[in-house]
Amino acid sequence: METIIYNQKGQESGKIKLPESIFGLTWNADLVHQVVVAMQSSARTNVAHTKTRGEVRGGGKKPWQQKGTGRARHGSTRSPIWVGGGVAHGPRKDKNFDRKVNKKAKTKALFTILSRKMRDGEILFVDTLSFAAPKTAEAKVVLGNFAKIKGFEKLGTKPKNVALLAVDSKEANVVKSFQNFGNLEISDLRSVNPVSVLNHKYLIITNPKVAFTTLESKIK
Repeated sequence: METIIYNQKGQESGKIKLPESIFGLTWNADLVHQVVVAMQSSARTNVAHTKTRGEVRGGGKKPWQQKGTGRARHGSTRSPIWVGGGVAHGPRKDKNFDRKVNKKAKTKALFTILSRKMRDGEILFVDTLSFAAPKTAEAKVVLGNFAKIKGFEKLGTKPKNVALLAVDSKEANVVKSFQNFGNLEISDLRSVNPVSVLNHKYLIITNPKVAFTTLESKIK
């Protein structure tokens, strides 16, 4: 299985053979779902927090006597059925949402997603990206060049989560040139994970030969 490599002008610069172990896997929806849900759960930040009846202020005195009033019996005004009372089964910020994901399962899920995106024509391989100085205008021209490639037209029109740019090393001028795009995320290839890939329409990989070596190291 081969694919085309492009330069930053959007022109073909060669071809490269894709490793079957990374880009030739069959789709496994159950595995991908399990890994993605677990990762999203572990990344969850607890903010909402309610107080139980033992934490709200007041309610120490019995509202009225147990018998003889004709009304229902109550022991505290801070019962969950009272206005101003505690909350039963509400969200708590001390709850632990961490979920364990095995390294092999996470890696296979990533490769499964990469294989699917490759078949769908949503991965673009670029030989190298370089800028003499940090220039957002030049980065915009480069994205425009990529948008002219068949199948990648949305690089120039999609307003959100258009692409994940995976670079082999975070070269300062490249990072600064692309960091002002709200619809594009830049990341080093070692940090690419199933969630980050699925969150974007396209995946742009620079320096494919080094990228394949980095990805294959995840298997070991």
